[in-house]
Amino acid sequence: MAYDGELFSIGQRIKWWRERRGLSQKMLGDLIGRSENWVYKIENDRMPLDRLPILIALSKALRCDLADLTGGYVSGIATGGAEHEHVPLIRQTLSLPTSLLPQRVGSIGSEDFELSVADAWKVYETQAADRYRDVGARLPNLLRQGHAALRDASTEDEGAVLRQLISLYSLHQIWLGRVGELTLARIAADRGLALADNAGDPGLLAAAAWSLSCVLTSAGDVEDSYELAQQTIAQCRPHDDANLEHWSAYGALHLQGAVAAVRAAKAPRAWDMYHGAQQAVERVGSDQNHWHTCFGPTNFAMHEVHLKAEEGDTAEALRSADHVQVNIEVPLERRTRYLIEVMNLNRIQRDDYATVHILGKLLKQSPEEIVFSPLVREAVADLLKREKPMWRDDLRAVAVHIGLAA
Repeated sequence: MAYDGELFSIGQRIKWWRERRGLSQKMLGDLIGRSENWVYKIENDRMPLDRLPILIALSKALRCDLADLTGGYVSGIATGGAEHEHVPLIRQTLSLPTSLLPQRVGSIGSEDFELSVADAWKVYETQAADRYRDVGARLPNLLRQGHAALRDASTEDEGAVLRQLISLYSLHQIWLGRVGELTLARIAADRGLALADNAGDPGLLAAAAWSLSCVLTSAGDVEDSYELAQQTIAQCRPHDDANLEHWSAYGALHLQGAVAAVRAAKAPRAWDMYHGAQQAVERVGSDQNHWHTCFGPTNFAMHEVHLKAEEGDTAEALRSADHVQVNIEVPLERRTRYLIEVMNLNRIQRDDYATVHILGKLLKQSPEEIVFSPLVREAVADLLKREKPMWRDDLRAVAVHIGLAA
């Protein structure tokens, strides 16, 4: 049968190319530093696979184009298409020495800069449509303004400006990572960490290390991400009188370290790191978004689902998901990513009705995000092969929206 990338899931595509190259599952696993069991789970769609570095490694090992494994979409951008329209100017700005960034920028007060950064974060976390375009257009000038504000800040205001500038670098990291620019995301996170390290504030350091750990994990550098989280946790443990921002960053660093550990095949350490966040959850008390980590009881519970999914225990992950109540306090961006994960778990379990139901919720909740999501695209392509009258119209609505049906 001829290969048709549009009809195959990513796992099926990998299996097709592996067999064409005459490789066993163990041989393919050895080529990319993964186990035979990992390859088996991926090929049988028992684990999600949407991380660009692993897909690139697979495409090299299988000697095929990356688009043949992804259907053309991965990490929020078309693999064969142009970069996001705002990336060139962001790249240019991040390439400049920080001493040059304030040039040709008028004076800006610390309060005005704080309001501008807060508004950009609000758009990114809550706006359902065009948030990538909106925020991407703001980032270069905001970065120049931030360094100008730091240059002009009084001794009294310097600390506040520094906090906002570190937060802005974190926004760069997340935005760039979502549109597939992991190298630039790493540069932004590194700059934020350097600022925090020089500030001598353990809360700032924990927040900036969390940001860098996120991009390291996304890039597949999971060992480095885990080590960064582990060592920073040891250095930044909050005192009893520490503020909630410090506790949130400290707890979020535990959760990110847990994700890195489980992806590095260190499941016991991952669960140790996960449970290490419990004290921070108790101190923070409710769902908060300090440092835009979304840290709180709900995000803690979401990570339990994620870790079980990463281990390949789909049924147990769904059982845990049954007990997660996602409230409106959790930012839209985080709610959407979690819902995509639960959708994919249902797809893996072949619960088509539940999968289509969640796809419909995603279409209403975040229409822009699902266009860019490789997991959504793969689920819809898979379901189109076995449409049922009960949910055909709902599925078609999503398929049309993401461009898989006319």
